Amino acid sequence: MTLEEVKKILKTTGLPVIYRAWPVNGAPSPPFICYLVKYSNNLFADGGVYHKVDYVQVELYTKLKDLVSEGKVESALSSFHWEKTEEYIDTEKCYEIIYEIEV
Repeated sequence: MTLEEVKKILKTTGLPVIYRAWPVNGAPSPPFICYLVKYSNNLFADGGVYHKVDYVQVELYTKLKDLVSEGKVESALSSFHWEKTEEYIDTEKCYEIIYEIEV
């Protein structure tokens, strides 16, 4: 799966989506989604990469705890095995819900 396909899946939530970060002063009001390749864990064979595996981090930002938006993201990611963590970012006064998927 490509990053463009991941973006297309995330856009089915109806939320604004961008790779990595919005331009300075260009972010929409939450909720919105950022996604990025956090790291890779490739499979090797015969002296090279046999199968490429990227771990993509999907970040949902909300002002308040927003179970509806989380449900939209989780529904969009239903074909993936995902892990979820949550943080509150004091400096931004928002929640960051992080989903990690393997593509």
